Amino acid sequence: MVDADQTFVIVGGGLAGAKAAETLRAEGFHGRVILIGDERDHPYERPPLSKGYLTGAKDRDSAFVHDPAWYAAHDIELHLGQPVTAVDREEHTVRLGDNTVIRYDKLLLATGSEPRRLDVPGTGLAGVHHLRRLAHADRLRQVLAGLGRDNGHLVIAGAGWIGLEVAAAARGYGAEVTVVESDPTPLHRVLGPELGQIFADLHTGHGVRFHFGARLTEIVGQDGMVLAVRTDDGEEHPAHAVLAAIGAAPRTALAENSGLALVDRADGGGIAVDESLRTSDPDIYAAGDVAAAHHPLLHTRLRVEHWANALNGGPAAARAMLGHTVSYDRVPYFFTDQYDLGMEYSGWAPPGSYDQVVVRGDTGKREFIAFWLKQGRVLAGMNVNVWDVTDPVQRLIRSRAAVDQEALADPSVPLESLAE
Repeated sequence: MVDADQTFVIVGGGLAGAKAAETLRAEGFHGRVILIGDERDHPYERPPLSKGYLTGAKDRDSAFVHDPAWYAAHDIELHLGQPVTAVDREEHTVRLGDNTVIRYDKLLLATGSEPRRLDVPGTGLAGVHHLRRLAHADRLRQVLAGLGRDNGHLVIAGAGWIGLEVAAAARGYGAEVTVVESDPTPLHRVLGPELGQIFADLHTGHGVRFHFGARLTEIVGQDGMVLAVRTDDGEEHPAHAVLAAIGAAPRTALAENSGLALVDRADGGGIAVDESLRTSDPDIYAAGDVAAAHHPLLHTRLRVEHWANALNGGPAAARAMLGHTVSYDRVPYFFTDQYDLGMEYSGWAPPGSYDQVVVRGDTGKREFIAFWLKQGRVLAGMNVNVWDVTDPVQRLIRSRAAVDQEALADPSVPLESLAE
């Protein structure tokens, strides 16, 4: 039973942590809520970092989850700019970087993930960038504007979602862009070759150059500045700045050092949690990018690094901490905006899990919905420049029933009728 004398500590100042704190108060918890973040900025959302804020369409404040005054108004104790260096499970305490020790009754780890680093010569040069934090976006936004003014070149290592969104933002500023990718198409391991090619054509049409089937092996510089990059097939590309967009790794050091159960990197990594987002310690929970949860709908352990998982996972963990019955079974969801293309993706269809892709609509006009199927059942759906279909797409996924594939491909047949 939860009472007002208890202290709930949240480690992680991102969207998952902020929404967990909000939910604790909304659910009537009157005890102490302490939110600890290792950045000095108040909790913020990450999509604007590669979308609206990076492109210049939105201001910096648009990224923040709450107005700074909200935390004091809701009696949320903030410790910003303070990393947590240790968790003592036996004593129920966390230690901060300044050696402050805070006792908890329940603890939520929402430590997120960090960008993977390029392991090549030249990564210490001033023009090498990553994009994960607001401070990274502050710097990169200025860099892209400068490249656009000076006809400068940006090389992006990786053609995943972040790499492509930054490519679109850079072209918006007028910068020259080259993307180096080891796979034969962008997003190859997510969308496959046919749909990956749509994104290749989109970016090529906006002046982006792709170098597929190659890996970046060296960043060449002079006087501390980037001049070019080299790839493993002997090519050299001019560059004034480089973005490493080769994925992210869950920040599990605290969990590992405290002896919590983890998931092997080969299986996606992260902190192992059950469907209520509880770790191997009954008083510690995990949510957001770092949590590898048993998914009751998909019957697998899944770690999702997208905005919706933080938005919904933080509140789910908060309710579980309060003793509510929680079964976190949200259909994975993410979205992207690149040039005039808007996309939403629902579901989970990793390579090898599906046997067919069905498309309804016109891929040439980039107005379509793609479905990934296994034995006639919809595993995932992606709508491109087609809106207000997320609910029926997710109902198709949840139903786990075989669908009429001709009807699925026919835009004249309402999706709602197939999802009944």
